[in-house]
Amino acid sequence: MQTVIVSPKYQVVIPKNIREALKLRPGQKMRVMAYDGRIELIPDRDIAELRGFLKGIDTRLEREKDRL
Repeated sequence: MQTVIVSPKYQVVIPKNIREALKLRPGQKMRVMAYDGRIELIPDRDIAELRGFLKGIDTRLEREKDRL
């Protein structure tokens, strides 16, 4: 865990090793939320980055008889 300082403008710098590990880029949008007494930053991802993340999922589904 690393420590950052909140600037007078309420800005923080995300440490380089975290930026690289999460592949963050300048101008990228982040979702910010307060959760259980802490701040969470969740990077928005391009839809193209999500391609294939469900690969191998079992799509067989037993449907009810009155459904198509």
